[in-house]
Amino acid sequence: MLIDSIKKNFDEIIDLLTSLDNTTYTFCHPELSNATIGEHTRHIIEMYQSLLNNYEYGIVNYDKRERNLSIQTDVDFAIKCIKTIITSIEKPNRELMLQQGIEEVMYSISTNYERELLYNLEHSIHHQALIKVAIIKNPAIKVCENFGVAKSTIEFRNQCVQ
Repeated sequence: MLIDSIKKNFDEIIDLLTSLDNTTYTFCHPELSNATIGEHTRHIIEMYQSLLNNYEYGIVNYDKRERNLSIQTDVDFAIKCIKTIITSIEKPNRELMLQQGIEEVMYSISTNYERELLYNLEHSIHHQALIKVAIIKNPAIKVCENFGVAKSTIEFRNQCVQ
C-alpha cells in the first residue's frame, strides 16, 4: 500500500515534469523565494536517493545527500532519476539509524525503512504543494487537483462533500 502510494505520487510528479521544458523548470519563482520547480524536484528525489543508497549500510543521513544540479536543471534527467527510484524502492522493512549533521553527527535515532518511506512521501507532498503555488498562476501548466495535497486532507474533503 505504501509503495503504491509512493509510485502514484511519483507518477503525478512525472506527469507535471513531462509538461515542462527546461526553461520553465528552472525559472526562479518569487513566490518560492526565487527557488525553481527544479530545485524542489531535486530535493524530493535526493531524499529518496539518500534513503535507498544507504539502506544496505543501515544508516541514513539526509543532511549528507548528494546535491546533483543536473536533477534541478534537466527535466529528462529528473524523470530518469524518478524512474530509477520507482524500480528500486521495493525492499524489505528493516531497522535503520537516522542521523542528523554533516561534519558532526548531532542526533542519531532508531527508525526503520517503512517509517522513512512514509516520511519521504509526506515530505514530497509538502514540496509538491510549494511547486503548485508556483505553477498555479500559469494556465498552460496542468496538474491534477490533488497534486500537493495530503491523503488525510483529500479524505477529509471527501467526507465534507457527502
